[in-house]
Amino acid sequence: MPRKHVHVVSAGDRWAVVADGGHGRETFLTLEDAITDGAKKAQQRHVELLIHGRDGHIRKRSSFGSDPRNIKG
Repeated sequence: MPRKHVHVVSAGDRWAVVADGGHGRETFLTLEDAITDGAKKAQQRHVELLIHGRDGHIRKRSSFGSDPRNIKG
C-alpha cells in the first residue's frame, strides 16, 4: 500500500493543507499557519509532511512516521 502524505501547497494568495486520500482542503492566510496545521495532521496520521513552494516544488519534508530504530549511523 502506498504511503500517504500531508501536503502544504500554494492556493492563490493563500496556503492550503491537503492530505492524500482526504476530502477537501483547509486554507490559511500564512504559510506558517498552514505548516503548523499540516504538521499536526501528519503527526496524527504518522505520515510525512511535504511543504511545497509557490512553484510547486517540494521545499521541505518532515517525517512523523514510525522510523526504524535498528539502523546504524
